[in-house]
Amino acid sequence: MSVFRRVRDITVATLNERLEQSQDPVRLIDQFLIETRQEIAEAEKLHYQYSGHAKQLKQQVDQAKVMQGKREEQALLALKAGEEHLAKLALQEKLLYEEKIEQYSDLYTQSLESLQELESQLHELKTEYQAVYSKRQYYFARMETLRLQQRMNQRMSGYGATDVPKMFNRLEDRVSDMEWEARSLRELRKAGEDFVNQAGSMIQSTLEQELSRLKQKLNKPKGE
Repeated sequence: MSVFRRVRDITVATLNERLEQSQDPVRLIDQFLIETRQEIAEAEKLHYQYSGHAKQLKQQVDQAKVMQGKREEQALLALKAGEEHLAKLALQEKLLYEEKIEQYSDLYTQSLESLQELESQLHELKTEYQAVYSKRQYYFARMETLRLQQRMNQRMSGYGATDVPKMFNRLEDRVSDMEWEARSLRELRKAGEDFVNQAGSMIQSTLEQELSRLKQKLNKPKGE
């Protein structure tokens, strides 16, 4: 029978089954680790108490053995001195100490067995904790990898949707339109300048004709 009763909601026997159904395995493992740490602390406290109790029982046995030997020596001395009555009293106490040795020895043996069982269970708990903690680190690393992969996929989806050739084709069309507009403006300004130059030439020609007509009119004799 176990020295202490397990109080964890999650044990190693049920952890794997619950992990398969859990949406957040790291959180479930953390819950297991918290409960296991609490149980380890309780087991260590109980181990300390058992160790102290075992030491007390051992002291009782050792003291009883010392007193047993002492009373036997006293009984021998009393017999040598001819004090048989005192020898009997010493032997009577010796028997009481022998009974005490037997009783406390049994309790001490039981205590050692329980202490050994508790140490074994404590070792098992610590081994479980270390094994599950390692699993926790592994699952955490996997989830972190998955989270980063999802972020990368989201980021790369934007790049994947971009068609580079089409993007530059649109840019080429835009630049061509801008060049056409600039060329058209230049042609329009040149046409304006040509019109102004042509108009100026026509006006100049008309002025020369008018000037020539007036000169002829002036040179023409009066009465003609």
